[in-house]
Amino acid sequence: MTIKAGDTLPADIKLKEMSDAGPKDVASGDVFSGKRVVLFAVPGAFTPTCSMKHLPGFVEKSAEIKGKGVDEVVCLSVNDAFVMGAWGKAQGADGKVRMVADGNGDFTKALGLTMDGSGFGMGQRSQRYALIAKNGIVEHVLVEPGPGLTVSSADSVLSKL
Repeated sequence: MTIKAGDTLPADIKLKEMSDAGPKDVASGDVFSGKRVVLFAVPGAFTPTCSMKHLPGFVEKSAEIKGKGVDEVVCLSVNDAFVMGAWGKAQGADGKVRMVADGNGDFTKALGLTMDGSGFGMGQRSQRYALIAKNGIVEHVLVEPGPGLTVSSADSVLSKL
């Protein structure tokens, strides 16, 4: 079943993010607890649409998004923490977008938003989407209907805040 507005996000899934000391565990609940969060997910770090449009849009608009009552902007991908950390650095995301790895796709599966990228040699990945959540309760889910970037862009998210 695909996550929808009004649903509670899973709190007990182990995600990863890079720190100065290396990858560290982050419980999914800690990402959302006690705050309003915009999370957007991409099929793969360093891939064309993700690197040229999706992440850059949120990096560019992070202050505007946070100005509308959002505590944190989070990028999630079914990649490892090393890749997400390097991609965030390459895109200038530090201090603007938190880069979180769902390496095994457990969070993505729990939301019902997996995508089979086997035809591209990518295996199971996340669909492209964005969601807005307050204290772990989903307010909006914006899942791309197909290839490209329309409904889950930073501008689209801003129109929902």
